[in-house]
Amino acid sequence: MSTLSSSSTLAEIQAAYADNASYAEDASPAKARVFVTACRLLLLYLPKRSVSGGRGGTEVELDPRLIQQEMQAANRWLASSRAAVTGGGVVYADFDNYRDY
Repeated sequence: MSTLSSSSTLAEIQAAYADNASYAEDASPAKARVFVTACRLLLLYLPKRSVSGGRGGTEVELDPRLIQQEMQAANRWLASSRAAVTGGGVVYADFDNYRDY
């Protein structure tokens, strides 16, 4: 069961995103799954645009496509790591030493 849920705060989701971004470096499918969940929740909870301060305040605009791309990359990594573990990768026939008698 995931550690993230609908009751997770934005700070907890962001921390899970940062803590599990090293899934490939650590070769951890568990981290990749948490990272994907964090991406999904960030897409739900993060505002696309945020303005703070009033006059002379700061304005931040986020591009959800970047989070989606990170999520897709993690899903591709997960799929390839499953294939490597289960032997479900592509296999090619090798007839280099084949002799027809």
